[in-house]
Amino acid sequence: MRIKLHLTPNLEIVPFAYQHHLTGVFHRWLGENMVHDSTSLYSLGWLTHGRVIKDTGFVFPKGASWEVSFFDDSLATLFISQVNKDQRFAFGMRVHKIEVIPTPSFSPTYRFGFNSPILVRQSKDSGKNDHLTFDQEESDELLTQTFRHKMKLAGLSSEHLESWMGFDRSYIKAKTKVVTIKGIHLKANQCPVIVMGTPEAVRFAWEVGAGHLTGSCFGQLKTA
Repeated sequence: MRIKLHLTPNLEIVPFAYQHHLTGVFHRWLGENMVHDSTSLYSLGWLTHGRVIKDTGFVFPKGASWEVSFFDDSLATLFISQVNKDQRFAFGMRVHKIEVIPTPSFSPTYRFGFNSPILVRQSKDSGKNDHLTFDQEESDELLTQTFRHKMKLAGLSSEHLESWMGFDRSYIKAKTKVVTIKGIHLKANQCPVIVMGTPEAVRFAWEVGAGHLTGSCFGQLKTA
């Protein structure tokens, strides 16, 4: 299930590195839950409709919207219930409308855009992570591994676990973007992805996102 929150204009400047604030609001609404420290079977997008104030941050004079997607409909229902009880968001914004976005019908091969940059990490022997970029072919293998791992955790059957995910390198505007989360710099990708598999697997990608840290505002996908 995908939910779009419509927000009132901000009363405080939204800093450039605001994404961890969204994660905080998300878990405040869910309260004590078992998904906080587990692999994210959900995805969080970025705020839309903002305007940059040079060297300062963003303003949203006409309000903003924010999309959240869940594989687990019961968790989505809980989220909606909690938002209805407490419309406070962040930066002086409030939720004034909750919209449930209908699930599209997906074909076995589908090209997704992105609502937030896609992070692909590769662990090294040193314990650190390399951040792979869209132009590295090995990034597709890691995207696919992560995608299949999440499907397995979600209990999808073996026919779905053969599905594949990779970057669309024909996209001429593809680029990387460094995102700072609590002082940590992460190089992510602004590039569409292609998913090939069962329609159910493609839907799963739309719900849980692509790559790593989808629960921290990376890798939320959108329909073309």
